[in-house]
Amino acid sequence: METESFVEVKNEWGIVAARQAGRSLSKEIGFGSVDQARITTAISELARNIYLYAKRGKIHLELIEQPSKLGIQKGIKITAQDNGPGIPDIRQVMMDGFTTSGGMGAGLPGVKRLMDDFSIESIKEEGTTIIVTKWLR
Repeated sequence: METESFVEVKNEWGIVAARQAGRSLSKEIGFGSVDQARITTAISELARNIYLYAKRGKIHLELIEQPSKLGIQKGIKITAQDNGPGIPDIRQVMMDGFTTSGGMGAGLPGVKRLMDDFSIESIKEEGTTIIVTKWLR
């Protein structure tokens, strides 16, 4: 099993490739179809944000493991990274309904709800890194 992959996002095809890679890895890890859809949706949103706001960046997907009471717990870690303009107000973009692209505003708050862990770091004119994790239950 491939335990990690990088997908460059610089056009619509990059978004599609990131979705496909995420669905494939989440299926290999053992996620059910509902969680596969959640993971794919989160990746799609992250990749689309890279394309819309930074023009190019990458999605890194990896199988992660951590000890648990029942043995080893597996998960998928997704890192979306770009060198774009950065997010001026992270608090604002994390509010439900906020949109800068004319979309529904489900964006990053939606990604946070779909995944188990969520972190974001953004520096003006340097870029943004968002790391999300979904654990296999």
